[in-house]
Amino acid sequence: MLTTILYIVGIVLAVVAVLDIIKKPITLVGKIICSVLVLATSWVGVAVYFLFAKDRITKWFK
Repeated sequence: MLTTILYIVGIVLAVVAVLDIIKKPITLVGKIICSVLVLATSWVGVAVYFLFAKDRITKWFK
């Protein structure tokens, strides 16, 4: 039961992260790369995005 809840929360957070990436003013290639990385790496990708990369992503992909 707990693993199912954690799995669902992880999916929701990944979708929120991807939607946030899509709204950023970066190139299409940057959006695709970041979205794939977040979705492919699951919890690690979500954690890195929200804790580290969220504010820096526009500098990386201008």
